[in-house]
Amino acid sequence: MRTTLRLGGGAGFAGDRLDAPVALTRDGALDYLVLECLAERTIALAQLRRRRDPASGYDARLAERVASLLPILKEKGVRLVSNFGAANPLAAADAIVAIAQELCIPIKIAAVTGDDVLDALDIEMPTMETGEPLSRYAPIVSANAYLGAEALLPALATGADIVVTGRVADPSLFVAPMMHEFGWSAGDVDRLARGTAVGHLLECAGQLSGGYFADPGRKEVPDMANLGFPLADVDSEGNAVLGTVAGTGGRITRATATEQLLYEVTDPHGYLTPDVTADFSSVKLTETAPDRIEVRGARGRPRPAQLKVSVGYLAGYVGEGEIGYAGTNAVARAQLAAQILRERLHGRYAELRIDLVGSTSLHGRAFDADERPYEVRLRVAARAPSREAAAIVGDEVEALYTNGPAGGGGTRKYVNEQIGIVSILIDRARVTTGVAVREWGTHAEVV
Repeated sequence: MRTTLRLGGGAGFAGDRLDAPVALTRDGALDYLVLECLAERTIALAQLRRRRDPASGYDARLAERVASLLPILKEKGVRLVSNFGAANPLAAADAIVAIAQELCIPIKIAAVTGDDVLDALDIEMPTMETGEPLSRYAPIVSANAYLGAEALLPALATGADIVVTGRVADPSLFVAPMMHEFGWSAGDVDRLARGTAVGHLLECAGQLSGGYFADPGRKEVPDMANLGFPLADVDSEGNAVLGTVAGTGGRITRATATEQLLYEVTDPHGYLTPDVTADFSSVKLTETAPDRIEVRGARGRPRPAQLKVSVGYLAGYVGEGEIGYAGTNAVARAQLAAQILRERLHGRYAELRIDLVGSTSLHGRAFDADERPYEVRLRVAARAPSREAAAIVGDEVEALYTNGPAGGGGTRKYVNEQIGIVSILIDRARVTTGVAVREWGTHAEVV
């Protein structure tokens, strides 16, 4: 049984950098690399891809990530855990096998299944956001439960080089290796809470080492172009020391760790995960050396009786159009263009939004009426039940070239199919997980 474990946070979202986890794996002396690549938005997009192609639905950048990491993972003996299986972990495992064959690298992959609970839904279940039943959001196309660390333990027990999952709670990706290596049980609530705190700190990768923290003149972060991703040395009680690889950019301080610890935590006294109800209010962050933060003190209570489920439904199409205005009186000309579009599109859409990017797009209003931007971009968007109706928005924006105010240019128009997201709770007994193994170049190949 291990007494210490080194984990690396190699991705915080699907679009994260590819070079940073390579450097972390190469120079970080890791035991496990964890790539957190999934959110409500990204799994919705994955479901759209799977609808078009049943062999797709996993992370769109999986091939790039695996091809760059696999040789180093094998050379260093580092195991990879990731939710980049998204809406189709089995297809993701098959894709990894194909990459391993191309690189002539023996591989064993364990794909965790069971987060897809579409067939287990009760259409009258109330949604967490509105209290309305799921039937209000039909047609429903996907339902993915947030699995916990226990679902990954059988996969880790296979000895697989790579464990690929779908929807798993972010910190659980880190807690699972701790449970596996330290022999923790589901009843070790304080250890699980401490492990959850560590996982939550690592799950957004570069955010812990200064990304999204930096604010010039207020919160300086050095060498952000080479921002290093974090690692944690965890002991068998779940206490840890956070750090980065020497020579990489960024910084880990009590301030960066505190911001990340509170990130997306609505109740620090009761942070709900599939593994534990964690109390972060007692966490102590201590700087032990430059770019080294010790993490201790989280407490735990039993895990919730239910699992959260992210439900995707067809939400129609969004049509968008953009046009730019620059120079003297740019804002007034953009405002005139906006008024033209309001009149021409009036009554066509239940949801219509018109923004002046650079003036009102983030907060819905300008806060300093005397400071006029020199340039501004008009953006119009509307939700429609059909692609054809959504396309009218961009067409009307493009028509402003010769039917609107002076100086408009650089039009762009888009139509995108949308999947909306609502959440429900489901009893754990209705969720059945499993593991499928894929191998190539080993003694026992299962394809």
